[in-house]
Amino acid sequence: MDLITLDFETYYDKSYSLRKLTTEAYIRDPRFEIVGVGIKVNDGDTEWASGTKEELHDYLHTFDWENSMVLAHNTMFDGAILSWLFNIRPRVWADTLCMARALHGVEVGGSLAVLADRYNVGKKGTEVLDALGLRRLDFSDEQLSDYGDYCINDVELTYMLFTLMGKRFPKIEMRIIDMTLRMFIDPILELNTDLLHEHLAATKQAKQDLITSSGVEKGDLMSNPKFAKLLEAEGVAPPMKKSLTTGKETYAFAKSDEAFKALLDHDNPKVVALVTARLGTKSTLEESRTERFIDIAKRGTLPVPVKYYAAHTGRWGGDDKINIQNLPSRGVNGKKLKSSIVAPDGYMIVDCDSSQIEARVLAWLAEQDDLVQAFANKEDVYIKMAARIYDVPESEVTKEQRFVGKTTILGAGYGMGAVRFAEQLKTFGTTIAPAEAKRVVQIYRDANWKIAQLWRSSQHMLVSMSRGDDFSYGVNDMVRCKSRNGTAGIRLPSGLWMKYTDLQFVQGERGPEFSYLTRNGRTRIYGGKVVENICQAVARCIIGEQMLAIAKRYKIALTVHDSVVCCVPESELDEARQYIEACMSTTPEWAKGLPITCESGIGKSYGEAAE
Repeated sequence: MDLITLDFETYYDKSYSLRKLTTEAYIRDPRFEIVGVGIKVNDGDTEWASGTKEELHDYLHTFDWENSMVLAHNTMFDGAILSWLFNIRPRVWADTLCMARALHGVEVGGSLAVLADRYNVGKKGTEVLDALGLRRLDFSDEQLSDYGDYCINDVELTYMLFTLMGKRFPKIEMRIIDMTLRMFIDPILELNTDLLHEHLAATKQAKQDLITSSGVEKGDLMSNPKFAKLLEAEGVAPPMKKSLTTGKETYAFAKSDEAFKALLDHDNPKVVALVTARLGTKSTLEESRTERFIDIAKRGTLPVPVKYYAAHTGRWGGDDKINIQNLPSRGVNGKKLKSSIVAPDGYMIVDCDSSQIEARVLAWLAEQDDLVQAFANKEDVYIKMAARIYDVPESEVTKEQRFVGKTTILGAGYGMGAVRFAEQLKTFGTTIAPAEAKRVVQIYRDANWKIAQLWRSSQHMLVSMSRGDDFSYGVNDMVRCKSRNGTAGIRLPSGLWMKYTDLQFVQGERGPEFSYLTRNGRTRIYGGKVVENICQAVARCIIGEQMLAIAKRYKIALTVHDSVVCCVPESELDEARQYIEACMSTTPEWAKGLPITCESGIGKSYGEAAE
């Protein structure tokens, strides 16, 4: 298989660029124009080609793409150009940007310039800055030649980075990069524009209804000082916080401000109405995303932008300003966006969700054998937990009690304290007293003492790594840790390392308190949080392997958290569903003894399949 490294140079101006538009909108825009392309086959010389779209089409089709791996830096962009404009689909896609995120962490800069400096392979040029507003025919011969040299240099840098990073990059992760890129580069899903327009109108009307019900003007809701006066008029002191930007006191009116959200439970219904209206009027995400979906539908199918290694734990994330990872699922209109995503004619959608995978990984990793066996026996572990909490037979556990049991299993497994546990329950509409929350948390810890022991082992691991010592623990000593040159890391089953850069500690009242360096400053880390990181990372490794197995037969359209969404032919729906479920229920060789299962839904739309 050949390695073809490439880089497209395209027209941009002040109002039309990748800074102003999404990748999808930029490439599908009528203004889009290729100035030229640099191509390198294996370790040969890099060629620069410039010409009309037709000339580039003929040139590009001289390469053996079907037997090649295509490499670029940000392949989502260059690959989409190859696929959408020239109908070229190579055997494998590769991407140095994706590789860098996995090797060096999501906090480390992944630009070509930063990586070239990091690996000391050369310098990225700046000629692209001189190309602002220039169409291909606007370049003089000398300018175009210089631009070609700039492009050739980028290709060479990308190739050298790949040869260096590839030496220690796991092959399985290369396959996962390819699979992830295909969700965007080879789109298959379509959008129901009628439903989107209906949803947009409903969203706008809901905002107007909130304003009307509050009895005040929109400007009063949107202005912080005016809104503060509305609260004061009702006898409520506006909540305050320290601004992270200025360091000064400012109003805490954001949807993430706990003190502000607490006003939703105020005794005065007028205060509740004002806060509800403020939150609803300020929120434009649903409206803007619906409008973006409508615009995409006008241009074609839905490319699904899923960011490889978006999180510290390796999990995927949203990208290109539509973030399909967090589409709403509740409320009267909550599922409209999901329902607007549909399979093409002759196809159906299968949405398969890995059941309780993090809770299962946690029990297995900690060797909490009774809980592992309960999962293996397909028992309702939420009912079992609720029966312990309320001291009733499992057959008498109520729906409300089961919900508390579920929240306990899914929340208390990472060392959550009583206060946070009570807050979490409250966000779901269940209120318990502080003493009751403390009792429930203690019951969980007593019943799952090996999980609590795992938190302590993880804390010991932080101590060892801060000293530069290696450490291993968990089932079969699966968690292996090391610290070298100021960076602590945990080896994952994929062969990659989850890193804690510049791990440090200060002596607190209860012992050492640890933190590591991120882009936003130092982040606190402790035993329970380490366990959460590991469980998420291991779950991601499992799902990645399962997705690769599915992709051998069926098109993976997108992935959201612990679920995989596939587009399958209608004629083999039952067979496809069984195959996908079988893949999502398979335990990797390295995780023997871990019981895994799943549940799936089918439908013509994503919303229907995800119900």
